[in-house]
Parts: sequence; C-alpha cells; structure tokens
Amino acid sequence: MNTADQYLKAVYLAQRIEDGPASTGTLADLLEVSPASVNEMIGKLEDRGLVEHEKYKGTSLTDEGLERAHDALQTYCIIERFLANVLEVEEFREEARALESVIDDTVAERLDTIIDRPEECPDCFDPERDCCERLEAELGGCAD
Repeated sequence: MNTADQYLKAVYLAQRIEDGPASTGTLADLLEVSPASVNEMIGKLEDRGLVEHEKYKGTSLTDEGLERAHDALQTYCIIERFLANVLEVEEFREEARALESVIDDTVAERLDTIIDRPEECPDCFDPERDCCERLEAELGGCAD
C-alpha cells in the first residue's frame, strides 16, 4: 500500500466518522501529519480523479477512490489480523500501521489465505474507535 492509498483509507474512515465529506483537520489527525501535507496530497489525489475536494466543505471519494480505499482498509485489516491471531504480536496495531505502507497486494493476498477474516471485512472496522470490531471482540475489546 502506498502513501496515496493510506490517504484514501483515511478519507474513507473520516467520511464515516463525519457522515459526510472529510475535513482537512480530521485527515491530519488520522494520518498524524500537518494540514498542509493533507492539502498537498488531496490536490494530487484530485488530479488523479480519486477524490473531489470542495473548499471549506471537505473531501469525498470518487467511485474509483472508494474502491481503492476499501482495498487499502482491507489490506490493513489483513495485516492486523495476521499479527494478532497468527504471530500473537501484542502491539499489533502499531506494527500494522508500520507495515501497511510496505506490504503489497500479493503479500496481503497470501496473508489472507492463512487468517480467518470475516466476510464483512473491512466494513467491521470502527473508524471512531480505530479498530476492527470483530478482531477486538476476539481479543477482549477495543482500547478506548
């Protein structure tokens, strides 16, 4: 997953949190970057036809952007589930965030063959609590 996909994933989650277009501030918080960095990347994503940005209203995914964001979130969930359930990594969330930018689709697909991922994934991901509801239920709940 590349940086663009991480931004698309963040827009997808922010839209779910805000129930509408994603604000620059929310995106900056989710990505732990500056608002200026968000604005720069949103411009690039808009040029590629992946998002639509309306000044003072926010950013929304196009159909193509939504598909890529969904795939990016699914890859993140695969990594998280692999680290938690197979490798039993205690700090699986932090490790998943570090790995998501370097794991490609082929590796994610192979990891997916050895984990027990629910069919509704990644729609089971709770953006406000930043966790997969099903994975966290298996491990004893989301940490707030």
